[in-house]
Amino acid sequence: MHKFFDNPAERIAPATARVPASVVLGAVEIRPATVLAPMAGVTDTVFRRFIRNLGGCGLMMTEFTSADGITRHKDRKAKQYLTFYGNEHPISAQLFGSDPVTLAEAARVVEGLGFDLVDLNLGCPAKKVVKCNGGSGLLRDLPLIRNIFESVHAAVRIPFTVKFRAGWSDKEVVHINLAKMAEECGLAAVALHARTREQGYSGQARWEWIAAVKDAVRIPVIGNGDVRSPEDAAAMVAQTGCDAVMIGRSAASNPWIFRQIEQYTRSGTYELSIDADRYEMIRTYFAMLVEERMPGAVGKMKQFASWFTHGVPHGAQLRKSVYEAKSEAEILDAVDGFFETLLSGEPAHELLVAAQLQ
Repeated sequence: MHKFFDNPAERIAPATARVPASVVLGAVEIRPATVLAPMAGVTDTVFRRFIRNLGGCGLMMTEFTSADGITRHKDRKAKQYLTFYGNEHPISAQLFGSDPVTLAEAARVVEGLGFDLVDLNLGCPAKKVVKCNGGSGLLRDLPLIRNIFESVHAAVRIPFTVKFRAGWSDKEVVHINLAKMAEECGLAAVALHARTREQGYSGQARWEWIAAVKDAVRIPVIGNGDVRSPEDAAAMVAQTGCDAVMIGRSAASNPWIFRQIEQYTRSGTYELSIDADRYEMIRTYFAMLVEERMPGAVGKMKQFASWFTHGVPHGAQLRKSVYEAKSEAEILDAVDGFFETLLSGEPAHELLVAAQLQ
């Protein structure tokens, strides 16, 4: 996952622009009209519940999960990805694969597990996924995509949606045709990450592509790409007419963004986080990983240290201490020592010392 944005363009919206209060996908109401994007290695059940507890997110999505892994009944990772709890509703399971029969069978499994929606991944740019003709690799084969759409839609009663990129490259954009095909095949909504596979996560998201999809179909359109703030979310809605906003990378670095968007929609203002909030947020998430004995908790804590300490004074030193830690307890001690010193107003030198592991 590309963690940071490449000099994102300034997005300006009318002062009255807001994210919709709700959107209906099939028979499922999403309130507010915001979606936590599916992110590999990020949106597991602990992170989803963490975001849900902070408030403001309308729809949760799982990490993208192999349809083949689900149907073989032997893939432990697939089972782990599909673990969820009651307070995560409404929740959508995202699948990837290229075989219509296998995807349809996996969708039936997902429905049986109690998910509210099922989603098809046509956006992942990772080479190992594309190599297997999954994710954005399918964007060069619209007939196969139609077959998948028809097979999965016929297999389940829960709403079926798709998240896709605009095309393989600027010369091979298919977003309009793909969105129309989704509508024809009975899908409940489409979500467009307004980049091509070739772009990866670089450059600017082309919001005009989202607007073009919105003009082309009558089913709900979810916009995705370069939303870093409530103002960005409002600007996307104003510029594209999209029905909901999906947020990925910004949710990992600013988990309060959904709550901030909800506040901004309600009043035109929102609360900014302070260092004490960030300390509580990091401590809460890390403690959840430990208490629930998540596999690879230490690795997760190190992974998220770079996200969560973005903008923290002397955060680089804290990240160094976390990366060098050998255990969960050492990481928690480093976080506690660093923030206790930071919040006490100690000089910068003391902050650096406090971040060192004992």
